[in-house]
Amino acid sequence: MIKMKSIIIYYSNNGKTKIVAETLAKKLNTDIIGIEDKKERHGLRNKLKSSFDALTEKKTEISPNKIDLTEYNTVYFGTPVWYGKPTPAIMSIIDKSNLKDKNVVLFATMKGASAISTLKKMEEKIEPRGGRVIEKFSIKTKRKSKEKIIRDSEVISKILDLSI
Repeated sequence: MIKMKSIIIYYSNNGKTKIVAETLAKKLNTDIIGIEDKKERHGLRNKLKSSFDALTEKKTEISPNKIDLTEYNTVYFGTPVWYGKPTPAIMSIIDKSNLKDKNVVLFATMKGASAISTLKKMEEKIEPRGGRVIEKFSIKTKRKSKEKIIRDSEVISKILDLSI
């Protein structure tokens, strides 16, 4: 029997998406890779530029630049929501990924009320690359402790039965 292998690929600017990704990786026993954006995204001026980059779907230089997904059958992509859009870093790695015949799970963390447009935009990038989005979810992180974010992540993984 072939072992099904999964990986979580995420970008986190303030650490909350990282908490969700690490919780899921531990709970689901998956590999995990954090994407780094080479562009400075902290500070008021940079946050304004970052918001504009997300709104205009501008790509960014990332590390790692590409990830070999050949040994994985399921790929999770996680991102914070920036003005209703996925981050430039996660969109850049999706654009560089071969997702042919991969099951894909999308997740977003947010301060605001909805991640629907973020998840939809990611899904629109996944399908032309051969991936099948099998699940999407979001977790609200505003004013939540690390412990609460971990509990919410564990609950959603159980509710959605993400142990694919």
